[in-house]
Amino acid sequence: MPFIEDTLGTVLENVVANDPDREFMVYPDRDLRFTYKEFDERVNTFAKGLLAIGIGKGDHVGIWAKNVPDWLTFMFATAKIGAVLVTVNTAYKSHEVEYVIKQSDMKALAIIDGFRDVNYIDIMYELVPELKTQQRGKLRSERFPFLKSVIFIGQEKHRGMYNSAEILLLGKHGNEEEFQRIKESLDRNDVVNMQYTSGTTGFPKGVMLTHKNILNNGLSIGDRQKFTSNDRLCLPVPLFHCFGIVLGVMAVLTHGATLVMLELYDPLMVLAAVQKEKCTALYGVPTMFIAEYTHPMFKMFDLSSLRTGIMAGSTCPIDSMKRVINEMNCKEITIVYGLTESSPGITQTTTDDPIELRVATVGTVFPHVEAAVLDPETYEPLPPNTIGEICCRGYNVMKGYYKMSEETKQAIDKNGWLHSGDLGTCDENGYYRITGRIKDMIIRGGENIYPREIEEFLYTIDGVKDAQVVGIPDTKYGEIVGAFIMLNDGAQLTEEAIQDDARPQIARYKVPKHIFFVKEYPLTASGKVQKFKLRELAVQLIENKKGEEA
Repeated sequence: MPFIEDTLGTVLENVVANDPDREFMVYPDRDLRFTYKEFDERVNTFAKGLLAIGIGKGDHVGIWAKNVPDWLTFMFATAKIGAVLVTVNTAYKSHEVEYVIKQSDMKALAIIDGFRDVNYIDIMYELVPELKTQQRGKLRSERFPFLKSVIFIGQEKHRGMYNSAEILLLGKHGNEEEFQRIKESLDRNDVVNMQYTSGTTGFPKGVMLTHKNILNNGLSIGDRQKFTSNDRLCLPVPLFHCFGIVLGVMAVLTHGATLVMLELYDPLMVLAAVQKEKCTALYGVPTMFIAEYTHPMFKMFDLSSLRTGIMAGSTCPIDSMKRVINEMNCKEITIVYGLTESSPGITQTTTDDPIELRVATVGTVFPHVEAAVLDPETYEPLPPNTIGEICCRGYNVMKGYYKMSEETKQAIDKNGWLHSGDLGTCDENGYYRITGRIKDMIIRGGENIYPREIEEFLYTIDGVKDAQVVGIPDTKYGEIVGAFIMLNDGAQLTEEAIQDDARPQIARYKVPKHIFFVKEYPLTASGKVQKFKLRELAVQLIENKKGEEA
């Protein structure tokens, strides 16, 4: 299997040399289009502009923005000058942003005006009041000793900040020799991207990923979908996450294909983009696909161009998978499994796998990657079809957590295995199945219960649209099973009805003791369900109920 030994910048330039006029990036809602050649020219100008304001090799540059067109300009410009792009979650507020700027030793931060109810400009002036009084590029902040520049992505001018138009202007008169010298000094093993893990437990950790990590992962991901330069991928997932950057951008780049971008996820916009641009691939987490095929206007759109794509990020309900295949024409939809620390892909199904394997497994391990199911206690390999912790090693394993050597040692053992924290099995043919997270596993009176199993059962009940199962603390059993259920429109189901349906079909100890009907789940910005919040909510709702009964 091929292996990329180049850097991001070189791979982009190779596509420009071979296919300069191929569309690289399209924003259909505003008919904005860049060919590979046009995009590369903009990147080079931007890169020289960043050099002109004092950003260079090894510096950490943050980006806190929706999927705006210049997001990717920043990504490739920083890659070409050897800077590290630190992606900041769009949902973060002042406390979280303060943590990331400090922890990452960020030298510059690129921002937009805001997201939903969060005003990024106000937050930056609150965190860095010196912006209003000090010269641009020479910032001396008491709170952030490394921070020297803030860049606004757009035309507007804000006191103490550069804007992207000024960076481009500086770049037009930038130092070409310095730029070429830095480019030539780069190595595929250099860190190019730093992403912060969701931080559901403890403080978020900065995952350091190299050119080699993400390019080769993207190559394998595109290969499993049989991408060619003729493919057009609709990408509605956030770029600050591996799903966007690697599964999306790197898979497209390494195959010379086209990105059809959405600034913000909206099911109607996705359907319109697929139709207008004749997309051949579509990505999303299960909740996104569900919102698309259940949309009242779904049948108005022509999705016949679709062929493949990826459903990932959280457990894929079998029913949803089948509907995406049958109703959205994604006959060759695939599933990727992994984590940010593994760049992120470890396994993936292929377009040729039978439907049964594509809905019931997360596929086989990628080329140049080794995976195993290890005993969580002894770290010994387990026989086929035995539940243990999924681990991997190879080129895809992160360089480590930034400035967190102890946490890095906990994640990567002395034998080089990266521990996922996920429970699963591997069968005789090398297909992996995820049964749950070590932390998600419910232990009820000594019985190990895997939420995924119960969720899949609940999906079979007529009227259930989505289900999330969590463990709820219990004085008698240690933990009991709770389920949060979303119903289809018009469905009339009660807690008792679901329990009555379940009792004959699954072991009594697996039947949810408490069922809560909800309209939505607490989600991370990348669309993953935050189960720890559901656990907290369950405890609260049970207490409220007891109070009412008393």
